[in-house]
Amino acid sequence: MARYLLMQEILRDERRKRREALRRNFRLHTIPDSEFVNNYRLSRELFQTLCEEIVPFLPPRIRHRGIDPIMKILVVLNFYARGSYQGAVGLNSDVPMAQQTVSRCIHEVTDALNRAEILRKYIRFPQNREERNVIKQKFSDRYGIPGVCGCIDCTHIKIIRPAEHEERCFNRKHWHSINCQVICDSDCLILSIDASYGGATHDAFIWAQHEIKAHMEELSIQGETTYLLGDSGYPLRSYMMTPVDHAVDDSPEGRYNIIQKRARSTVERTFGILKGRWRCLLAARELHYTLETAGKIAIACSVLHNMCIHARLDHPELAEEDLAAENALPIPQQAAIPQGRALEEGRRVRRVLINLLEA
Repeated sequence: MARYLLMQEILRDERRKRREALRRNFRLHTIPDSEFVNNYRLSRELFQTLCEEIVPFLPPRIRHRGIDPIMKILVVLNFYARGSYQGAVGLNSDVPMAQQTVSRCIHEVTDALNRAEILRKYIRFPQNREERNVIKQKFSDRYGIPGVCGCIDCTHIKIIRPAEHEERCFNRKHWHSINCQVICDSDCLILSIDASYGGATHDAFIWAQHEIKAHMEELSIQGETTYLLGDSGYPLRSYMMTPVDHAVDDSPEGRYNIIQKRARSTVERTFGILKGRWRCLLAARELHYTLETAGKIAIACSVLHNMCIHARLDHPELAEEDLAAENALPIPQQAAIPQGRALEEGRRVRRVLINLLEA
């Protein structure tokens, strides 16, 4: 008798779980496209592409009653998009889950989006002259400045106080963050992201350790006219064009500054689109993760950002309060004044560029 009752309970539990799965699937297939994009930030077609890309990298579904990988991706997209706490995401009517389950899904999907195979496909710095020339031409057409293969800057992403090495993450606004370095093109496509440093790290230090710096130096030595646009937080180099300090407005240097700033605003616009679409990165949200995990989430959101840019999806605008919070981020420090031949060569190249713009 006891065995019979136990079997009946198991069967009822199975039927209940099947009904719940059917309701979820029915709900996902019947909600309007606009609501789907609002909840998950991707179109249905792009979501299908994402699933095809990363499901092979998710842990296999061992038990019959295990969570469908599609559901895992949906709940993580919802978390990235809303920036809510895990429990609030888990109570979402589309994919109801316990907080612990949501946490596990976030780690699994984030790790999948950080796989080398995914990063090589969606976040690529131009590796040959032909690719660089395409980016240069777009900057030249839009802003009238030649030779630019990207804009570089850093943005702070707020995290909770870390248990270890707190001083590495405590920034000059007196809260904890990771300092993410991003290079983008004129279409706001992210070409490179480094999210491995705490908020106390200077922008110029992050750049000095980056492998792309050595790549740009090599191109400069080979005689290719190509450079990045950076603010005063970066040292002037032959491959890094920064503003001219204390330039008079109505002068060649002042006019260069205006053009340089207008083109460099591309990276600031990229940050606005990235954080407007994936609100978990906003300063007002605060990621409840370690520096390493928060960095992986930033990279995962950058992969999804590039997918949306390629698909030409509209992006949500930041609310005024979110804009105010982002604008209150630390003002970039001045870079240490570089000395020697590198500085002189940087000045020479910048002078050539200023003369070219004047002509």
